[in-house]
Amino acid sequence: MSNACGVDFGTSNSTVGWIRPAHPTLLPLEDGKDTLPSVIFFHADDPLVSYGRAALTDYLAGYEGRMMRSLKSLLGTSMMDDSTEVMGRPMPFRTLLAHFIGELKARAERAAGTAFDRAVLGRPVYFIDDDPQADRLAEDTLREIAAAAGFKDVEFQFEPIAAAFDYEATMTREELVLVADIGGGTSDFSLVRLSPERAAKTDRREDILANGGVHIGGTDFDKYLSLASAMPYLGLGSSLKNGKAMPSGYYFDLASWHTINLIYTRKAWAHVMDNYRDAADTVPLDRLVRLIKERAGHWLAMQVEDAKIALSTQDATAVDMGRIAPGESLEITRPQFDDAIGKLVTKIETTVQGLLRTAGIGADAVDTILFTGGSSSVPVLRQRLAALLPAAKNIEGDRFGGIGSGLALDARRKFA
Repeated sequence: MSNACGVDFGTSNSTVGWIRPAHPTLLPLEDGKDTLPSVIFFHADDPLVSYGRAALTDYLAGYEGRMMRSLKSLLGTSMMDDSTEVMGRPMPFRTLLAHFIGELKARAERAAGTAFDRAVLGRPVYFIDDDPQADRLAEDTLREIAAAAGFKDVEFQFEPIAAAFDYEATMTREELVLVADIGGGTSDFSLVRLSPERAAKTDRREDILANGGVHIGGTDFDKYLSLASAMPYLGLGSSLKNGKAMPSGYYFDLASWHTINLIYTRKAWAHVMDNYRDAADTVPLDRLVRLIKERAGHWLAMQVEDAKIALSTQDATAVDMGRIAPGESLEITRPQFDDAIGKLVTKIETTVQGLLRTAGIGADAVDTILFTGGSSSVPVLRQRLAALLPAAKNIEGDRFGGIGSGLALDARRKFA
């Protein structure tokens, strides 16, 4: 055994894998579960910091504090060198990410009973679309953050390639596989030749025909579903008395995890109240005002996320809005969801078409589509990707653990 692990630091969930005989690859990180939601909650009244499901529980229980989620989406952006206010003090975003990855490392070491000083970290094919310099900066930044968290030797692997390695361990014959990794922040694709014989090779570069990706993932699906359903319920698209449209800026802030807290500033509150006085219909703004007073922005985002998950298996779902509108609920339908994310799915579809052109491969040559990542279950996305490759069989990978397991296999190869 090696003291090298595979770390899947995800936008929504994270895992750590370690190869050892007669044991599961993924290590338990929270209450026996091998996923740790990528969430931190800083309590206002004491120095306690909660992580993962505990962080979400504390926030929903009404404890005063600051919750941070979707931290990975900051990599490669200008915000990465900024700070955020945590309990009245500025905290650099780099420090915030190092806090979480350090906790991830510590939990994995407790579960394994050994220290990990070497790791293969997963990364999207592109942290930032169409900007190679920003993409390199994002990887360098993540390497520095991993070092600050205690990893002495860090390598990287594309997340869809890691998922391919995990699937390859189950194969009996060679296949040309399109790995479709639809995560919380990115959609990544790799076209790979896999087989039991190829799995024994240490250098797999010639087996990788093409990689591609786009900065669209589950949090974007949440955002556009929110803008199409929850935000109109709060007044988006309504009119002022002078006939002009209600300003939309704070609705877009509320629809994105990392900007929700902007709605709680004095400036935002003054802006909302100015528009309240000028609104032709104040009923939806009454809900918005109550949401701000209750600081319920993250609660609403979680309600929308739950609706998205429900619509993967149901035609409609009812969202309880009792916290901001007692006795009310909001119905959201599958067609409404499909329409809300239609342009995003088209961009993902275009990315796959470009990948096939880059590889010089016809659609009928692909044997298998391997779906992985927490957002790969969205029906309209699956249907449209499957239609691109009608001869390929569709395989459901380990949506939440496959990348971590594949990274562990890669860590064994790289650090054996």
